[in-house]
Amino acid sequence: MVVLGYRNPHAAINTINRWRVRAGLRSIASGKARDTRVIFSGGATGSGPAEAQLMADYAKSVLKFDGHVLIEDQSRTTWENVTNVIPLLEGVDRIKIASQPAHALKARAYLRRQRPDLAERLVAADDYRPGEWAVLKPLLALYGLWTLRGLKADERKVSL
Repeated sequence: MVVLGYRNPHAAINTINRWRVRAGLRSIASGKARDTRVIFSGGATGSGPAEAQLMADYAKSVLKFDGHVLIEDQSRTTWENVTNVIPLLEGVDRIKIASQPAHALKARAYLRRQRPDLAERLVAADDYRPGEWAVLKPLLALYGLWTLRGLKADERKVSL
């Protein structure tokens, strides 16, 4: 399970990163938390700690997650998130990427570009639920489409 961070310039975890952590943890099959490696990915974007550390702390202290956590705290872009978690994904059976749906799609496309062999292990995360973020969904959808503009048409397809 890879959970991607989102611009967190302050010392406290922001709303989007809290949601991403919850989406990542709910994506773990029930009873599998101890067998699942959760990788929080994201570097520092301001004077505060790295996004990955904030997300890991939130998962452990607030959500009481007691499974295996790894932190990748150097990434500043989605491409770097994918590049930097690849060594942590070697040898896993399944790979899930949790973020907003368009952002996760972008990260999966980047994994396919960088390591097609690992991309064959991608499975869907539970990061989309109807009604969730209902008020902001139109804006998030537009932003997501804008961020996907660099992907080829076949990379924009949801295929897992």
